Amino acid sequence: MTLNPNVITYQDELLADGSVRRTFSDGRYEWRRRLPDGRVEWRDNQGFAGVDELLGDVVIKRTFNHGRVIYAREQGYGRTLWHRGQVLTVNQTSFGGRVGAILTSMGAGFLLGSLVLPPEHLSPEEEEMLRQKALQQQQQIGNSGGWGGGSDWDSSGNSYWESSEPPEAGAESDGDWGDDSSPFDSGDAGDVGDFG
Repeated sequence: MTLNPNVITYQDELLADGSVRRTFSDGRYEWRRRLPDGRVEWRDNQGFAGVDELLGDVVIKRTFNHGRVIYAREQGYGRTLWHRGQVLTVNQTSFGGRVGAILTSMGAGFLLGSLVLPPEHLSPEEEEMLRQKALQQQQQIGNSGGWGGGSDWDSSGNSYWESSEPPEAGAESDGDWGDDSSPFDSGDAGDVGDFG
């Protein structure tokens, strides 16, 4: 199976309150903050909001406020493959200087070398098994004295944003907080719109 995902780059900016503003190359923004339980709460400039949770095997569960769930998988080198492999986000914040210049010059073809699809669906039992695996991995990192921080999926601090409410009526937004669409899925099971 040949993957040809829409590649969207992003950069993270740490804000004064400790939250993160993530700027995507498609013009979308997300504001992100880490919750006390380690999950990451987010909202974007199109009216979408939800929570990201890192499970084991570098699988990310994204739950939208309206209940829809999609999965992603970290690929290494700041890359995350989303929702049936249709969107690949690339963290440009991770790569500065010469490494960033080399990766950028190699282009998307290089980035697509060895991608592993995220799951399309997980049962509650499968999710719990992955949570337990993630907990074991975190404990191993802690016991070895290694790096115990987050990864590319969160890039956020332990602070907060002021409001998690949807935009005011009449505010410009391409999404509706109560529908089943998302920046990752135009509603057609085989298509992911423009991610944002």
